[in-house]
Amino acid sequence: MNRIQPSLVSRRSSAGFALVATAALLLTAHAQTADVRRDAAVTAVERTMPSVVNIATTTVVDSTDPFFRWRAEFFGYRVQPQLQEVPASVGSGVIIDESGYVLTNEHVVKGAKSIWVKLMDGRELEAERVTGTTKTDMALLRIKAKDGDKFTPVRFAADDDLLLGETVITLGNPFGLGGSVSKGILSSKSRRPAREDSQLDVADWLQTDAASNPGNSGGPLINLRGELIGLNVAVYREGQGIGFAIPIKRVNESLSRYFTPEGTKALWFGARVRSGASLLEVTAVEAASPADKGGLRAGDTILQVAGKTPRNFIEFMRELNAAGSDKPVSLLIRRAGAQQALSVRLTPERDFFNADLVRQKLGLQVQELTRELAASSGFPFFGGFMVADVDKDSPAAEAKLEKYFVIRGVDNQPARDLVELGRLLHAKRTGDTARLNVIAPPKRGSFGGFREGSVPVKLK
Repeated sequence: MNRIQPSLVSRRSSAGFALVATAALLLTAHAQTADVRRDAAVTAVERTMPSVVNIATTTVVDSTDPFFRWRAEFFGYRVQPQLQEVPASVGSGVIIDESGYVLTNEHVVKGAKSIWVKLMDGRELEAERVTGTTKTDMALLRIKAKDGDKFTPVRFAADDDLLLGETVITLGNPFGLGGSVSKGILSSKSRRPAREDSQLDVADWLQTDAASNPGNSGGPLINLRGELIGLNVAVYREGQGIGFAIPIKRVNESLSRYFTPEGTKALWFGARVRSGASLLEVTAVEAASPADKGGLRAGDTILQVAGKTPRNFIEFMRELNAAGSDKPVSLLIRRAGAQQALSVRLTPERDFFNADLVRQKLGLQVQELTRELAASSGFPFFGGFMVADVDKDSPAAEAKLEKYFVIRGVDNQPARDLVELGRLLHAKRTGDTARLNVIAPPKRGSFGGFREGSVPVKLK
């Protein structure tokens, strides 16, 4: 049996007590120097606040006295509208790219004549609306900055990295006060809209008890890591302290449609890339598009663009946008476990989606019905595309379309320009039926007015 030497035990015990005492002294010193107020929430706010902007908009209204207008029109006089630019709304937004792209709600900037953003450092800069939809209630803005100016973008959380009951923070511009912070918990990850007749695509909104007020719309909802988990969108009027946010997964889905060469540069790439914190996976490729011709296929994983390795979707799209249409852009992809090098050359959308494509698909020639053309042709309205001629034995002729018919959209989807009209038709295959939304002029000798309806046309 081995005997333990008392002196050795004593020395080891003394050394252990000394280490414990030293550690205790270090912890005490650290506690005295560290600020106990600087917790995870404060750190998250400090990290995110430079990415938050206040948004102010103006709109143009007619301030003509209604009685004066009625009296003048009664006696046959034309009244010149008294147009005035007035403040329209205030809201919030969040910078998503260092070049100055800002994400906000569509209802914050819809119909705005001018848009101004105020950064947390005090700068006030004009911005322009790039794109957005009422259905998702998200809009993408671009700050009109000087060349070389860079901004602080927010960090994105992973799509489904949400914990019910976790602490969340709302940042924004409630009541126009600016730079406001409120904290709460994530109360629900799948809240549905209260109104059954709502036209918003709002399945699975996030619900939080972090205070949200008018003006918070478009601002970020973040977690304690300072990552964007949602975009504030609405307040529950019947309740106290209940707010809703569009989840980051939906934000990423919208960005994959908005933050593209088509949406920001009017350049045709023709591939849908899934955004988010994970791998850059190609989810769809348009037929005959530059991406299709370059060999890109659905299921490919993008590893590099223009020789650079993008860390996320936004960096990928930034490099793709920078390439422009002047020269091809190189892509390194992974397909079926093997790497491949591809080359894609973006094309201006107007070079493909134009009147020639419309004629190829429908067999008719169209002209944009501008205000001037409408006035000279006797139309009481403008907008859309007037049929200038119909090819013999064409799909348009078989559908009884005639000259002076006006095409406003396809399948109840409005077309604001030829690019949109061409895109709606190109999305269909040969032999598919497109229901054209048209306005037909009165027939000769008829006392009827303009007729509006839809005409089915089988595409070439």
